[in-house]
Amino acid sequence: MVETNPMLEMETVNNDLGKVEIAPEVIEVIAGIAASEVEGVASMRGNFATGVAERLGRKNHGKGVKVDLADDGIKVDVYCIMNFGVSIPTVAGKIQDNIRQALINMTALVADEVNIHIVGIQFENQKHESEIDELS
Repeated sequence: MVETNPMLEMETVNNDLGKVEIAPEVIEVIAGIAASEVEGVASMRGNFATGVAERLGRKNHGKGVKVDLADDGIKVDVYCIMNFGVSIPTVAGKIQDNIRQALINMTALVADEVNIHIVGIQFENQKHESEIDELS
């Protein structure tokens, strides 16, 4: 059985130049960067493979983002770690707005759902401990 990579076909003006397709990975990268830009987001959640790839110098901008392309629309799930002391509902709303705006600006696509999943809190002392370990 041949596995096909689902692509999202964009609505185009009738100009006979061809069609434009966007891979779900592109939407993941756009959403990941947009979420990381919001003040209060410490990091995005990844898995073991993304952690190993980042240690080897490869940056994965789609980390912590899952995109579901269905007939009824685009569903984006974002898994992130917040800084301690921020208002989670406020920051989550800003993440949703930033992702929606970035998708509209870059792809002209409108996400039907942007779900934010808070999977952890980053405390300030954890940053200092990791910096001390790197210096030793």
